[in-house]
Amino acid sequence: MSSPRRVVVLTGAGISRESGLHTFRDADGIWSKVRIEDVCTPEAFAADQAYVHAFYNARRAQLPEVAPNAAHAALARLEAAFEGSGRELLVVTQNIDDLHERAGSAHLLHMHGELLRARCTRCGATPDWNGPMSVDTPCPACAATALRPDVVWFGEMPLHMDAIQGALERCDLFVSIGTSGTVYPAAGFVQIASGHARTVELNLEPSEGSSLFDHSILGPATDRVPAFVSALLGP
Repeated sequence: MSSPRRVVVLTGAGISRESGLHTFRDADGIWSKVRIEDVCTPEAFAADQAYVHAFYNARRAQLPEVAPNAAHAALARLEAAFEGSGRELLVVTQNIDDLHERAGSAHLLHMHGELLRARCTRCGATPDWNGPMSVDTPCPACAATALRPDVVWFGEMPLHMDAIQGALERCDLFVSIGTSGTVYPAAGFVQIASGHARTVELNLEPSEGSSLFDHSILGPATDRVPAFVSALLGP
């Protein structure tokens, strides 16, 4: 496999599943137990801040119990191999966990925000946040009790879209890993890259947009991603 110069990798919940984090849309996923409308919209937060905080507090508390897996490590290895070579790798993740960072990835954009960050709706500060959060928690910057998780909810604009768009327009390889292909704008990234870049899907099963990719490689992320990275890097 020839070595590309500019690579964009999109990761979804499927890459973290084998670390023990629940996906959202599987039959036993998070949305089978909690309604999206109750925890993942601005309207839900306005209606019951305590309930929404409790949901994200529980997810935040789970992070220390899980670790990056071989798929996260493989992407970090690819970034390290590209360093100083003139080649570029950008990982764009839909995930709000910190497993990419803990594996060693640095060229990373969280388009849906980060679970380990708060956002003040009063002053706009986005401090790191490891513990619980409540309606009475003061903002470290302005002391207002106006904190929310720094997570993009349904109906809100994803983050870093200009940078992501630019990277997709310049790349010569686009790889989608562990995504359902149902949530836009991420589901449309393959169409931006198609025509000037090779497009590859690595997924447990075909996504909704699988037919849009040049290649679809099916199987567990912890098997397929390391093998794909090794093929990219060569002997």
